[in-house]
Amino acid sequence: MSAHKCDNRQMYSLDGIGISAMAESAYLALVERGPTAAPELASALRVTSYAVSTAIGELTGLGLVEPDGPQLVARPPRAALDAVAESRSRELAALRSGIEELSRFWRDHHVGGADYLEIARTDAARRAVVKRIYDEATEQIRALTIGYTGRSAQPNAMAPGCREALTRGVTCSVVYGSHVLHDRAARAAVQASVDLGERARVFPDLPLNMAVCDDRFALVCPPASDWARRHHIVVQRSDLLDALIGIFESFWQIAVPLPVAETAADLATPPTTETRQLLTCLSGGLTDESIARELGVSERTVARRITRLQEVLGARTRFQLGVQASRRGWL
Repeated sequence: MSAHKCDNRQMYSLDGIGISAMAESAYLALVERGPTAAPELASALRVTSYAVSTAIGELTGLGLVEPDGPQLVARPPRAALDAVAESRSRELAALRSGIEELSRFWRDHHVGGADYLEIARTDAARRAVVKRIYDEATEQIRALTIGYTGRSAQPNAMAPGCREALTRGVTCSVVYGSHVLHDRAARAAVQASVDLGERARVFPDLPLNMAVCDDRFALVCPPASDWARRHHIVVQRSDLLDALIGIFESFWQIAVPLPVAETAADLATPPTTETRQLLTCLSGGLTDESIARELGVSERTVARRITRLQEVLGARTRFQLGVQASRRGWL
């Protein structure tokens, strides 16, 4: 068997029909070699006779291989696998029917409950839904986040799966509550997400944590006095989901963007690095004392720089300053 043929074999994968890697190798070898006895096939693949026997059993069951005397012959895949696909389609239809039956059973025993709402009552259930959001998203994730709240709160960090979702091209748009950015570690996590391509904005008074996977489902978590006792609500396609998406879009429009590298590159007089850092801290709602520590200057210097920026941009309040800076492309 030539090295060229072995390389070409790597282009094919039969994982989707649920056969083992050994069975896949055996089938592709038989296609390349033609009719081959089992001992010769085992020798060619450098595996035991038992391994080949098991693989041939799989392939025979699918109709992909048939015996011809002492030899094994690969059959054309189309007819055999079309039958497999049809069988799987019937199984999927039966599964969907079962889901509907179970949903009706659930509604019958939870009078008044909306079938588009589910309660994730445990932390494991919440983590599973968050994982689904980042694993299943194909186009976009939209989120509002106020971070962990109340007693037993955990440290704020990049959501599990966020990096992978951004890497595969999912658009992630997140509005952060300004207090989330008071924490240095949280700011670092947000900046890491932004550097990976996340579209991040900040708003002072967000009401809840929420993440929407494409336009298919959302996870909502209102603030709770005790984080360990909070409830998470999964909202499936419904008018309520549409309303939640509308709420996100409203906050997105009025929130202030966080800075992205090179945003001011085309301006005639781009802001200095110090100014950009100052605006970032302001957009996060940090106090003058916190900003002074962050920048390594005095509070008086911070106040003077803010006043000067307000004069330059015509802003009466610090939040207006963030908005004006964003409109100029400084954030």
